[in-house]
Amino acid sequence: MAWRGTEALIEAAKIAAVRRVIVVSAAPIGTVASPAIPDPPRHDPGDGFFMRHLGAPFAKRMFRAHYDDLARMEDVVRAGDRDRTISRPPKLTDGPLTAHYRTALDRNIRGGFSISRADVAHHMLACVTKPETIGHTVGVAR
Repeated sequence: MAWRGTEALIEAAKIAAVRRVIVVSAAPIGTVASPAIPDPPRHDPGDGFFMRHLGAPFAKRMFRAHYDDLARMEDVVRAGDRDRTISRPPKLTDGPLTAHYRTALDRNIRGGFSISRADVAHHMLACVTKPETIGHTVGVAR
């Protein structure tokens, strides 16, 4: 369970006096129930018709246990006292770094179906110097 590892990460950050924590989650997690958010919204405001009615419901059924774990991980991160950002990409690919992607605060990217792992890493590193992302989830996609 990744969220248990996240508890250890947050505790280690406190001990090491690390203020900034940036984690990767998944685009559909904003609509997944968790102990801290038992009644999440039915739809993410950034999702278009396809994702709202087909893509997200299919992915949530297919990856239910994994998404439940990610939702708990997000609870742990939000409950901590670190300056946190949660990155929420859609489907990850093995494509190259392009540094060309879209981001949105507290919502998914409309029409954003995939992004390379390299671009997600680039985005997460960029968040380190963007204080406007602190305390937010950031949707990221091509």
